[in-house]
Amino acid sequence: MTEDLDGTWEDEADWSAFGDESFDEEDVAPPQPVLAVVGRPNVGKSTLVNRIIGRREAVVQDVPGVTRDRVAYDALWNGRKFTVVDTGGWEPDATGLQASVAQQAELAMATADVILVVVDATVGATTTEEAVARVLRRSKKPVILAASKVDDERLMADVASLWSLGLGEPYPVSGLHGRGSGDLLDVILDALPETPRDTFGTGAGGPRRVALVGKPNVGKSSLLNRLSGELRSVVHDVAGTTVDPVDSLVELDGEVWRFVDTAGLRKRVKFESGAEYYASLRTKSAIETAEVAIVLLDAHEPLSEQDLRVLTMVVESGRACVLGFNKWDLVDEDRRNEMVRELERGLVRVPWAERVNISALTGRAVHKLAPALRTALNSWDTRVPTGRLNQWLTELIAATPPPVRGGKQPKVLFATQASTRPPTFVLFTTGFLEAGYRRFIERKLREEFGFKGSPVRISVRVREKKKASGKK
Repeated sequence: MTEDLDGTWEDEADWSAFGDESFDEEDVAPPQPVLAVVGRPNVGKSTLVNRIIGRREAVVQDVPGVTRDRVAYDALWNGRKFTVVDTGGWEPDATGLQASVAQQAELAMATADVILVVVDATVGATTTEEAVARVLRRSKKPVILAASKVDDERLMADVASLWSLGLGEPYPVSGLHGRGSGDLLDVILDALPETPRDTFGTGAGGPRRVALVGKPNVGKSSLLNRLSGELRSVVHDVAGTTVDPVDSLVELDGEVWRFVDTAGLRKRVKFESGAEYYASLRTKSAIETAEVAIVLLDAHEPLSEQDLRVLTMVVESGRACVLGFNKWDLVDEDRRNEMVRELERGLVRVPWAERVNISALTGRAVHKLAPALRTALNSWDTRVPTGRLNQWLTELIAATPPPVRGGKQPKVLFATQASTRPPTFVLFTTGFLEAGYRRFIERKLREEFGFKGSPVRISVRVREKKKASGKK
């Protein structure tokens, strides 16, 4: 028997359902055809992608070159599902960072079933579009031509001029207002096959979701490319290259994982603007939808305020966590001694997170990430039986009782694990427990039951005493 919050007693068996959160594994998605959206910078590709998928996912700003990676989104039209891949601006003669962006667009086209070319109708066909058209005319894949930014009938004459590209009929559309988007989607569905040429088996329960997070230029995209074995994300010395979260299915240690490369968090959201603001929101969303986060830190540099802010965000989200110290190949003996002192001070909030020293550049120890991820997820899913938990807690409190508060010593009446993901424990007491004592219980919980790689939450519920009825 146990005592409820109002002082009444009930069967202990009833507590098994208290606050229990079930988690449905991600359904295995059927094979979906792939549409690649390409075009030169700032023609409205991401705006049109948001219109096609029916929600604001792709980062949009009125400057060229916001999108850099190839980012996949799920879309649904007339009961049919398909995948839309947004790409950065494709310029055949690009150099530097733009060359890497163009390479991602080319990879998207190579793996797509249908290619949607977007041309700005207010500008018309430029030499870049003519060069792109020459390449696509030699392609054996279906190509659809969309004339974007056609907000009214006055631009229809300009749309007709795009027949000169030799890519077939140009379909007028306004990504901003939705004009013509339904007709364009019908054409897209007619061109898409029922299933894509290539599929990637994900197992019965779907892959576990991993968010790659960290400050800009810490090596997140390089690590994703190393793990996937391909140039999945654009990598450049310029900090903040990644803007949109990039999903990739990666096989590690015989298991398929869904990795999400996120934008580096620069500063607090209230000081951010434009694409940086929306990128930070998508990074937070990627953490919330992930099950475990790899927080990537630059082992060659001291811990920064940005690093600590990212760690705080992951801890507050309640996700399992692995710390990846990247660029370990650059760390010498002196730096290692400095790190010991830094970690004792800076990582005081996450002493439970497993640490893996890696190098995305050389591939050093990246194979150790999969075991660390499994350990963290197993801890995240762990449930302690109520009987065992209370037996352990009784012995702990007998040896080290709670500190006296207000002249009275609170008693812990009962404890239960309310939920997993993350493990959350509720203590029912006769008085408030000091924060230091709650941390003491958490530390002892970890020593007894593990929870390596997962946050643990402890909540206290104080039982209110029943007032006397006043009857004699």
